[in-house]
Amino acid sequence: MTQTYIAFLRAVNVGGRTVRMERLRELFGELGLQDVRTYIQSGNVFFTTGGEDRAALTARIEEHLEQALGYAVPTVLCTVDELAAVVDADPFAGIEVTPELRLCVLFLSEPLPEELAPPTASPKGDWELVGALPYAAFVVLHLRDGRMGGNPATLFGKAYAGTATSRFFHTTVKILAAARK
Repeated sequence: MTQTYIAFLRAVNVGGRTVRMERLRELFGELGLQDVRTYIQSGNVFFTTGGEDRAALTARIEEHLEQALGYAVPTVLCTVDELAAVVDADPFAGIEVTPELRLCVLFLSEPLPEELAPPTASPKGDWELVGALPYAAFVVLHLRDGRMGGNPATLFGKAYAGTATSRFFHTTVKILAAARK
């Protein structure tokens, strides 16, 4: 059975690690993945594949990217249906967006541990976890002096042993629309 995935890549086109989207498409194609497309420069890759175990596929992608690029690229795979569920869940409804707030989705390789069950907030008050699905967490980031307090994908620190990569919610909505094309 053919499955369409969105690969959310962490550490792409940040911190001096620049990868052209054409190169990413080539790398995914080298893995035998089909219908490879990218969306914007933040490491969102659409592709189709047949029946491969998700964990094995993720490991294969991560290994190939690290060998080709020379650094680890944590990857979280999401189906189009899963991404639609993220957008449909919208736990941000009712939250007034201001210049001091960012609405962020963290795509997760593993569900959050019980001690991070929403609602919860950081001791400093710079983020609030307002909802979660097994493969996504919904976080409101509170900017200080117009800046985020760090990489949203690392908010939970050692309390979360999985891989996370973040996208703003409005970008996530656009990624879903592009994936459906």
